[in-house]
Amino acid sequence: MKLISNRSGKFVVPGSKIGVIEEVLPGQGTYVENGKILSSITGNILIDLLSRKVTVLSKVRKPIVPRIGSIATGVVMNVQKNANIRMFEIDGKSISGFFSGLLHISNVSNRFVKTMYDAFKPGDVIRAKVISTTNQVFHLSTDDPKLGVLYALCSNCGAPLIKNGYVLHCPSCKRRKSRKTASDFIGQTTR
Repeated sequence: MKLISNRSGKFVVPGSKIGVIEEVLPGQGTYVENGKILSSITGNILIDLLSRKVTVLSKVRKPIVPRIGSIATGVVMNVQKNANIRMFEIDGKSISGFFSGLLHISNVSNRFVKTMYDAFKPGDVIRAKVISTTNQVFHLSTDDPKLGVLYALCSNCGAPLIKNGYVLHCPSCKRRKSRKTASDFIGQTTR
């Protein structure tokens, strides 16, 4: 037991020998092969001397990937019949790369939306929910009061838009803009 206790905290990779079943019991992150306890994951050895159990605590983070039900934050890249969204945050966690999602007009709102241009413009920062991964495409929805545009700039002058009810106003050029906004729109709100 003294030999194995010296290994506590040691960094191991899958397949590394940790000990033998005569010394300790295998725990999470380990497996047994021919009486030897081996690591099944990358991490650090943790030995509980009271229960005589050895585990490996993972040092590798699971990748952050959109799944059905995930809430994604991203930027509208282009708008045609659908809106293409480049996601940069999944469930409040920043991702190192990016994923693209597709938002169809039928998933924008429970209110009537004539065209996608009435709901989104390129450059808008939006929050959407992943509703499907059919054909390896992330299909998104903003059909919820908490989902939609979080931040938008005027397409004429580039000034940040201000929310007034369901309509956005440009304080600089005084134009009105329609968007499907989230209830917690980040831009300034007037009532």
